[in-house]
Amino acid sequence: MTTKVALSRPRTNRMIAGVCAGLAQRWGMKASTVRILFLLSCLLPGPQFVVYLVLWVIMPDRGY
Repeated sequence: MTTKVALSRPRTNRMIAGVCAGLAQRWGMKASTVRILFLLSCLLPGPQFVVYLVLWVIMPDRGY
């Protein structure tokens, strides 16, 4: 049985706000992989930056 990490922004391994690092920990991936996927998704039309900003506001800061 695997344990799920709560969706939150860690204080370590941040680049801007920790959104990609938090998503990576939640999904069990490397943060660099999620960052690359996000950057590649920016090549497609859509609200990627708005989603990032919304997640920045919604995701709680882990505090440690």
